[in-house]
Amino acid sequence: MDTEAIAKILGGIIAAVVLVAAVVFGPIGQGSKPAPVVQRIDAPKAEVPAAPAVRGPVVREVPQ
Repeated sequence: MDTEAIAKILGGIIAAVVLVAAVVFGPIGQGSKPAPVVQRIDAPKAEVPAAPAVRGPVVREVPQ
């Protein structure tokens, strides 16, 4: 075997490893699929305190 034959064999092995890694880490056909929708969860907002009830006039002296 000469060096050219060894280079072809090693090149084929490296190409096969690269193709297997490409399929394992990035499955074929992912480019045409839409991105998954991410659902946002907002933190509950603090309640705004209600305004105090409007009071009527204060009667200081009660007529008898």
